[in-house]
Amino acid sequence: MDTRLMDLLVCPLCKGPLSHDHATHELVCGADRLAFPIRDGIAVMLETEARNLDVPASATTAATGHDPSAA
Repeated sequence: MDTRLMDLLVCPLCKGPLSHDHATHELVCGADRLAFPIRDGIAVMLETEARNLDVPASATTAATGHDPSAA
């Protein structure tokens, strides 16, 4: 993800800073404990698409039938 864009993006909920997790291809809000996916180089900044960091990934996959962090 472009560094200039990262400087402009903030969490859509709390307007706080985001960090880029290169391993999971997500933008992470530490304050809200949410991870927003990056799909095809585009950040999906929707609360409904965000992964709750307090819920194990396997629980999210089992509940929804898909992994929201999968690209």
